[in-house]
Amino acid sequence: MRKKQKQEDEQEQQPLGSLPEGPLVEILSRVPYRSLCRFKCVSKPWLALCSDPQVRKRCPQTLTGFFHHCPLGRLGVNFRNLSGRGPPMVDPSLPFLRKSYELVDPGHCCGGLILCRCWKSVHPGNNGYNLVVCNPATEKWTELPPCPVEWTDEDDQYLGFDPASPSRFVVFLHLFDSTQVTIYSSDTGRWTVLQSSWINQLFTVSGYWECVFMKGTMHLSTIKGSIVTVDTEGKVWKEIDIPGNGPTRIQCFSIGLSQGHLYAWCIDDPNVFRLSVWVLEDYDRAKWTLKHSVNILELFGRHCRKDGESYEMFAIHPDRNLIFLTNRKKTISYDMDNREVHDMDIAKPLWLVQPYIPCFADCPSDGH
Repeated sequence: MRKKQKQEDEQEQQPLGSLPEGPLVEILSRVPYRSLCRFKCVSKPWLALCSDPQVRKRCPQTLTGFFHHCPLGRLGVNFRNLSGRGPPMVDPSLPFLRKSYELVDPGHCCGGLILCRCWKSVHPGNNGYNLVVCNPATEKWTELPPCPVEWTDEDDQYLGFDPASPSRFVVFLHLFDSTQVTIYSSDTGRWTVLQSSWINQLFTVSGYWECVFMKGTMHLSTIKGSIVTVDTEGKVWKEIDIPGNGPTRIQCFSIGLSQGHLYAWCIDDPNVFRLSVWVLEDYDRAKWTLKHSVNILELFGRHCRKDGESYEMFAIHPDRNLIFLTNRKKTISYDMDNREVHDMDIAKPLWLVQPYIPCFADCPSDGH
């Protein structure tokens, strides 16, 4: 028994560096992040192997879950796994930041990075905070220098990051009721204040973090029924009309990124609750194609809307024709290809939802 225990102890203490680059490593490099998290429970050697940055960096990354804020009026962020079950695969409190800040408020999430507002002190009268870009998967982060313009909580802050080009990120700051846009680039470590060159210079973004970063360009949806875009250098400014007849005063639309294309969706008729999903197949010519149309009430097994109920499509899967919807009481996924509905087993209401895809690439940081 003592000999057997000794052999087991030696196996438990086997260093990661002595493991060969064999079939096991190759297999683990091809499984999703959530599978690696489960495999950590097998043994200590597996824990070390699945935690190795080189293995995690090589494994394919896809949608893991959703960050979502607490109901309006409350500060805080939660995380829901894509399956809707089990403990959160990401700690939404971002404990690695709380070693340097007393209060952390996660904001816009893009490409696996999160833009946060961080307070070093929460004493009364201290309204100043720092903008921090962090990576929950690697716990690396960088604090941005002070912005040269003053902003308020009404101003919009957006993060632009492409995991395919992980050496750079940008932060866009749009001042409410202003024609100015301020852009921070991790390449230069500086902010640049620019005058908007959109045709309709004064616009209001349609919602919290209603934006998509693709092709090195930030896309923002507006309440006037269009998508305004600006590149990371602030040299190319465009405006794209949304598809269909455009939203009316009581309708709204959202945008998302899936399979390399820009998507837009809206409820065409609030009385019928028909959801239309469009894809921008020809980006250069701004040509939209209707991808799918469905009655939301039927997806939730309803024939009519109950008083006080609201329905929303809050995300689209980055790699599949799969969309996510909620009525604040029930959350479902819907496969647009085979028209199948799946209950995600999430009973609590979701607010300001943002999809999260882990990124283990070497992203810019200032040593943290």
